[in-house]
Amino acid sequence: MSHCGSKNLHSILLILKCQSSAAPLEQADFLKGAPHRKHPGVTNLKTVHLPEQLQGAAQSVLKSAEVKSLSERAHKLSNFLWSRKRAIESSQLREKAILLEKTFLEQERDIHTDAIDHKLEARISKRVLSELRRTTYHRTPLRYDEDLGLVYMAARLAGGYAAALRALNEIKKRDPLFVPYSLLDFGSGLGTCTWASHTLWGDSLKEYVCVDSSGDMNTLAEQLLGGGSEVDNPVIKQVYFRQFLPVSPTVQFDLVIAAFSLSELATLDERLNVIFTLWRKTNSYLVLVENGTKDGHQILMEARDIILKREEEVKHDLRRPSMFAPCTHELPCPKLIKQPVVPCNFTQFYYSLPLTRSQERQQEKFSYLIISRSAEEKAQKSEHWDMTRLIAQVHRRPRHVQCQLCCANGELKQLAVTARRHGKDMYRCARSSDWGDLLPMFHAEDDTKNDEMQ
Repeated sequence: MSHCGSKNLHSILLILKCQSSAAPLEQADFLKGAPHRKHPGVTNLKTVHLPEQLQGAAQSVLKSAEVKSLSERAHKLSNFLWSRKRAIESSQLREKAILLEKTFLEQERDIHTDAIDHKLEARISKRVLSELRRTTYHRTPLRYDEDLGLVYMAARLAGGYAAALRALNEIKKRDPLFVPYSLLDFGSGLGTCTWASHTLWGDSLKEYVCVDSSGDMNTLAEQLLGGGSEVDNPVIKQVYFRQFLPVSPTVQFDLVIAAFSLSELATLDERLNVIFTLWRKTNSYLVLVENGTKDGHQILMEARDIILKREEEVKHDLRRPSMFAPCTHELPCPKLIKQPVVPCNFTQFYYSLPLTRSQERQQEKFSYLIISRSAEEKAQKSEHWDMTRLIAQVHRRPRHVQCQLCCANGELKQLAVTARRHGKDMYRCARSSDWGDLLPMFHAEDDTKNDEMQ
């Protein structure tokens, strides 16, 4: 080999050595000095307890009300709310009727080939109506009076609080400089989002506006703030209850929340009108939470798409909406594209409200969406990695970790993370992560992408 060739080979080897030593440094940068078990992508919470004052107040209210068969009714209501679906839209109903009419007409023609049947149209209309009644989901509206509000408290106070706290905690963890002054809670119910927000930001919040169409629910929420009774010294100050959204189009709140509320609206048009109103009133973060069902997930994706696509209609605040969580991109949701459709949902363990002497450790399965008006994180713009979301249970195996990820390129990916392929830092981060956490995807691994697909 010539001297020139030897020199070139030495240069190539030196470059390769530098590249291989650079990756661990890039990965260590992601940690920002934190230990692997507390890396910046960890947003999960341990088992959630209701605030002591809220739990005591709820027990006091329920005890004094003496609701008959409370545990049984609470269980039935939980199952009903989980299995509840959106009402079918008028346009969908018309399309279904037209298809049925066409099908029945073809069947009649096959039977009566020559005869002229003057009653054909009436008979087909009757069959169409009968089939629509039989196969169409009939959504039962709920009227939250005092009695149903108390059952709802027993059924959903702890689980709703756990889901709201988990969603809001991601803002607290990933944007520690964000300190909200005002909060708007649409469909506030028992005020669980107010309590969750107060748990995270305490007295920095100076104004809570709770909007719920049920006056009885507002009364119950006020009682919970008062320790179980209507007193002048509530646990959380400056909480204002309304039955309608504030009228002014320009008044904004640092934090706007709607938890398990959009699914209570009967039609798509109603939901979209509320979503736009809530976005107009958002100064920093809009947080939406729903049941972790197909319908809950799809309602949130409707909201996501309409805000991202029709942003130009909002004139008074020109800051562009930005996806904050759980999506790591603004492309179509890959979970809705893939068949069969599986909802994008997450879990949070919590302790139930003790209706008897013991508390049960339960699991809340929910879907959520956070859209921001603030700047994206620097880590998400890094040249060295993209953020991915763990969308299923992490399986820790000897020398590798099985992860299901939603990636920044809008694709779902099954990945076996190993120390050899991805570096010790990413491997340890993966072993310390769980369903719902963020995980860095280092660009250096793209070359081995095909080998890692399971």
